[in-house]
Amino acid sequence: MQSICIPMRRLILTSLLLLVAPVARAEFPPVSTIRLNTVGFLPDAAKVATIAAPGPGVFTVTDASTGATVLEQPLVGPREDADTRELLWIADFSVLTRPGRYNLKAAGTTFTADFTIAPDAFAAPFRTVARGLYLWRCGTAVRGEHNGDIFAQRACHLDDAWMDHVTGEHVRRDGTGGWHDAGDHNKYIVNAAITVGAMLRAWDDYGPAVRAIRLDIPETGGPIPDLLAEVKWEMDWFFKMQLEDGRVLHKLSTLHFGGMIMPDVEDTPRYFTSWSTAATAGFVANMAQFARIVRPFDAAYADRCLAAARKSYAVLVAHPEDTPSDMSKFRTGTYGTKDPDDRLWAAAELWETTGDAAVLADLEARIRALGTRFDEDFGWGSVKNMGFLTYLRSTRDGRDPVLVDVLRKELIAMADLIIGRSQHGGYGRPLGSIYYWGCHGGVAMQTMLLQNAHRLTGRAIYRTVALQSVDHLLGRNYFGRSMVTGVGRFPPMRPHDRRSAGDQVDAPWPGYLVGGPEKGARDWDDLTPRYQVNETAINWNGAMIYALAGFLPTP
Repeated sequence: MQSICIPMRRLILTSLLLLVAPVARAEFPPVSTIRLNTVGFLPDAAKVATIAAPGPGVFTVTDASTGATVLEQPLVGPREDADTRELLWIADFSVLTRPGRYNLKAAGTTFTADFTIAPDAFAAPFRTVARGLYLWRCGTAVRGEHNGDIFAQRACHLDDAWMDHVTGEHVRRDGTGGWHDAGDHNKYIVNAAITVGAMLRAWDDYGPAVRAIRLDIPETGGPIPDLLAEVKWEMDWFFKMQLEDGRVLHKLSTLHFGGMIMPDVEDTPRYFTSWSTAATAGFVANMAQFARIVRPFDAAYADRCLAAARKSYAVLVAHPEDTPSDMSKFRTGTYGTKDPDDRLWAAAELWETTGDAAVLADLEARIRALGTRFDEDFGWGSVKNMGFLTYLRSTRDGRDPVLVDVLRKELIAMADLIIGRSQHGGYGRPLGSIYYWGCHGGVAMQTMLLQNAHRLTGRAIYRTVALQSVDHLLGRNYFGRSMVTGVGRFPPMRPHDRRSAGDQVDAPWPGYLVGGPEKGARDWDDLTPRYQVNETAINWNGAMIYALAGFLPTP
């Protein structure tokens, strides 16, 4: 059981976090001039490394077990990267397909990089990232082992939560369960909705491969496959956020962000905020989506989800105006967003699950009103892409064929734009020069557009660029480091995560994609106080789950 004692290093860190704002940047130089996916490569997929070294020359690949040279080719370049202010060279060793361990050396640098080729290269990272959601569970004890370290906490937040800011009365309503949202211990419907949506899209697109990965969570071995069982844990909490009339409360939170402590010792009162139409729409989308996916495994639960979705959809129909939550007393995350895109997604999932003609009419009207262009970069604040993909991928009768054709062309156009962005600079980053708080989540989410464009057209380039997204997040970046805790080489060690700062284990809790550079390609620090670049969040993990699912071995 996790001790509540906080070591001196953590106490000092907590003091700094509370007293120093903003935190001054520290320069974190690259760990190597050879930058590549530090997890590994698939046998038949592209394999590329970026070399930050002067002058032309060759690169050499040797077999790690025998030392024999298996490939020697010229470096390609130079390529100027305006974002990182580097002159870069490219080593393309895609012709290597034999599984094994290898070493890569390039002219102009004394560094050597080892790498693996294996058909299951992404199975272990997928498991670690997906188990990260289990380790985020609220209201229950959790425990996991990773790389010899034990990560554990006792049951937390068993008093969730008070209704003062909803009804004006100091009355407790059961809000236990769900996942902690990010580096903090609060819970938010809007961000949970995009997280669940990405996880369920991974199931829709790669179900057999996802099902084959054992997550070793308490539900493993039960009637519901592991990833869906993890989603169900969150759905159980969603039910508690729905009021009796179908409105959905926006969030459950302390009034202010808490200290860098373990969740099981946080005893600050927590409260619900009032309902919002955006949260209600996200609730509808997830409940309808989960109802159809979980039905083969638990029909009774599917019925319950669908009934809840219908009730809350009726609220949206009765309240066409955008209704935000009153969060004026709170200083925690707002996840404030306008609701048109959320309503579109809600209608898409409810129609796909039920085939209801009235819901289809609502959906198509909303698509026309919002416009058919896909968002290049999307997340909790922009979810229309989720609805577009559900509508476009549907096999149900009744869709407007002209609208379907337009959306299909728009998806391909956006995928082509993303490909163009990936050719900017020298790291294959498909988000180009766009940097912001949480941009790594955006990079991971783009794989959803690319993979669906690949499904529609069969063009291999879309899948290749989706894999470049994964490569970038796992080490083919300016820093030469994996950006997922506990995964790959040189992963983040000091994420902005209260559990990682508040426990007695030096390593951070594993399986979490950190937010990434905020203002430019070099603007990242492995420092706990730097929440702008090094925080963790469920939506980024949901995106990474989808990104990795596309490259799991097919059973």
